[in-house]
Formats: sequence, structure tokens, C-alpha cells
Amino acid sequence: MSDTETLAGKLLIAEPTLHAAAFHRTVTLMLEHTDDGALGVVLDRPSDTSVTEVLPQWTDRVAAPGVVFSGGPVSPEVAICLGERDDVGEADGWQVAVGHLGTLDVSRSPDELPADVGRVRIFSGYAGWSAGQLEGELEAGAWYVVDRIDDDCFSTDPNELWSRVLRRQPGRLAAVGLYPADPSVN
Repeated sequence: MSDTETLAGKLLIAEPTLHAAAFHRTVTLMLEHTDDGALGVVLDRPSDTSVTEVLPQWTDRVAAPGVVFSGGPVSPEVAICLGERDDVGEADGWQVAVGHLGTLDVSRSPDELPADVGRVRIFSGYAGWSAGQLEGELEAGAWYVVDRIDDDCFSTDPNELWSRVLRRQPGRLAAVGLYPADPSVN
């Protein structure tokens, strides 16, 4: 795989007939995509658990709604903190993912991190694919690959993100964003 083929930084939008419970109508931000596999976080699965309950020191930094998001079915006991900052360089406690987005070390106090960290979102678990698995799913038509805007990653209305991202796409994809949740009651 060449650097131009990586999906890191892109969004994977679940095709509307993908009914796998973990990915039905999801928007996944790809953080890593190499020959060895891929890793991302699901952006539109807010939980009922407030950040205050599990990581109270991060409450003031977390973007609304102030809840932990289910980042995917892999390792739900692992917390991933996605953040944005103006400086795209490496820093202690910060690892660049794509552009101005990166991951933060949640075991540290937010006060120990770079001062220019803006919005953050906490995820429980992640979406992961082994070598070649994602490519097979793409070939089968399970996912649409689209460009992201940074606001997608911190949407204040995550339940509408799937439709909203699709509706801003050109052509046929915009119409897919209107696909009913249950076509039998259309």
C-alpha cells in the first residue's frame, strides 16, 4: 500500500443496508490505515455515561455532549481521547493522527498537555480491521469513503451525523442520506 492509498483521515460511512449491530448507520473516523490493518473510532455512538463519571478531570475539556462515545467493538475497556490543536507537531502526551487531529494520553492531567488543545472527545473502544479485512469490506460495498470536516469529529448532534455527512456529498450519495431507518414503514 502506498501513502496515497491510506484512508487515515477519511470517514467510513456505513452503507444503509449494513445491519451489523456495531456498525449500522455509523460514521467512522479512520485514524490509521496500513498494510497491517486499520483503526478508527465511531463518531456517532454516544453512550449514557458522562465523562464526569469515568474521567472527571477531563470534564472541562470535552466537547458537548459531555458523554463517552462507543468508539467501536474492539477493546471497550480502552479509552481513546481524540483532540484537536492548532500546532500539528508532536508534543508530550499528544500524538498526531491526521491534520489538526490527534490522540491525547488520558492517564495524564489535562493541565499537563499542550495549551493549545481545543475540543476533545472520549471514546470507549475502537473499530479495528486486520490486514486486508477493510479492503475486502470496501470491495463488497459495505462502506462509502468520504472526506471529513473537523466538525464531524465533534458534532453536537451525533445522532444525525450519518445523514448529515451523506447529504453533503455529491450525486447519489446525497440521496442515500435520506434512506429511512426502516424502509418497511416508508
